[in-house]
Amino acid sequence: MNIRWPRVLTPTNLSQIIRNQKNPLKALHIFNEARNKYPNYHHNGPVYATMINKLSTSDRMLDMTQVINQMKDDSCECQDSVFSGAIKAYAKSGMLNEAISLFKNLHHFNCVNWTESFNTILQILVKESKFESAHRLFLENFSKWEVKSRTRSLTWLINVLGEKKRSDLALQVFQEMNHQYCYPTRDTYQVLMRGLCEDGRINEAIHLLYSMFWRISEKGSGEDVLIYKILLDTLCSYGHVEEAADILNKVLRKGLKAPKKKRMPLDFNLCRNGRDIESAKSLITHALIKGVIPSYESYNAMTVDLYLKGNLNLAEKVVQEMDSHGFKPGVLVYEAKVMALCKEGMIDEAEKVVANCVPSVNLYNCLIKGLCNEKRSLEALGYYKKMCRQLGCVPNKETYVSLVDGLCHDGRYIEASEVLEKMLVNSYWPNSDTFSMLIKGLCLMGRSYEGIVWLEEMVSQEKMPHVSAWSSLVNSVIYDPVVTEGLSEILEP
Repeated sequence: MNIRWPRVLTPTNLSQIIRNQKNPLKALHIFNEARNKYPNYHHNGPVYATMINKLSTSDRMLDMTQVINQMKDDSCECQDSVFSGAIKAYAKSGMLNEAISLFKNLHHFNCVNWTESFNTILQILVKESKFESAHRLFLENFSKWEVKSRTRSLTWLINVLGEKKRSDLALQVFQEMNHQYCYPTRDTYQVLMRGLCEDGRINEAIHLLYSMFWRISEKGSGEDVLIYKILLDTLCSYGHVEEAADILNKVLRKGLKAPKKKRMPLDFNLCRNGRDIESAKSLITHALIKGVIPSYESYNAMTVDLYLKGNLNLAEKVVQEMDSHGFKPGVLVYEAKVMALCKEGMIDEAEKVVANCVPSVNLYNCLIKGLCNEKRSLEALGYYKKMCRQLGCVPNKETYVSLVDGLCHDGRYIEASEVLEKMLVNSYWPNSDTFSMLIKGLCLMGRSYEGIVWLEEMVSQEKMPHVSAWSSLVNSVIYDPVVTEGLSEILEP
């Protein structure tokens, strides 16, 4: 093993060495060899976390299990995030029983906070429709002192149940919160309201809204506007425009505490009997905007929601209203706007947004992905270069994956190869799909030797190309003796 060991090894040194290894098996060998080379050295929690993360992202589940057991035997202090990541890795690999077993044995580890792992295993069980197992696990662990945030755990559970269209169970969990001496937050109300409305449980949703008036919205807050909007839009979609208008008045009066001068009468005559539903929704949104207590949070939440739903025109009006009150859009608004524009194929407009603000990494990623989806990967490459020049704006794995895939789909395999090299230099490891697509493209261009180089890189990372990439390589071997020699060297045992 070609590695330059330091004179004195510290856990920080070893974590960095492991993190820089492309091959997970080499990283594991180094991890195990450290104790033999340095008798006085002992692994600590961060080293174990680095090694477990390396193995989990490489789908080396058996090796990961061995390292986890070794960590238990060492009894070193470890973070909850380590177990949460391992539980997710087990579930992703179809090893649900192992995920459950790991959580149930956390008391054998030196870990004092299980909150993240608790939320993670609950989410996974509900997504797998293991409702009884989730409920049993919840009852067994909810009151343990290692689970620190009860309200957050319940909100997570309600959210996942809503995603599974089981708002009936989510409502039961919500009603249990009082018995568990914890109280719902604004986030809890929002996820439950969305679940009830998506399942068509309108009566329960209305009762939930009224309960907000004396609990969450007691003082009137513009941040509640999204929760009200979810219900009012749903009522309009079901054709209950008159009921929506009646509830809107109560929202303005009791929920938002809007002054009388802002409770303007709305003309719903053209929207009666289910006609012109979108106009009714637009009127309600305008009333909420005018009636809301002006704050950065309320405008920001409303604008982001409208952009994510593709309502560009109304979102722009909210931004104008926001500006008139002296509030400037935050980065989340710009990101949502660029995502919405790219989704609609309005790439030129998205570029103007980026040009008129200080872009974040996520904002650049949204635009790069949008450009690549429109087969404009060379322009995306230009934004990547701008991103690299911007202080404090460092490309991440999402940036490189979007760019390499986009360039390959556009037949720009040379440029894709250059970006992939930079990706590896920055210690981001692509999956087999990305490698295979590039190898296949290079072979089709007659640059088979470069394809062989990337095959060698794949093998060094314990990855193998797809069948289509193998076929391209084999065809290249038939006609190119240089490639034949290179391929034989890689495949030699």
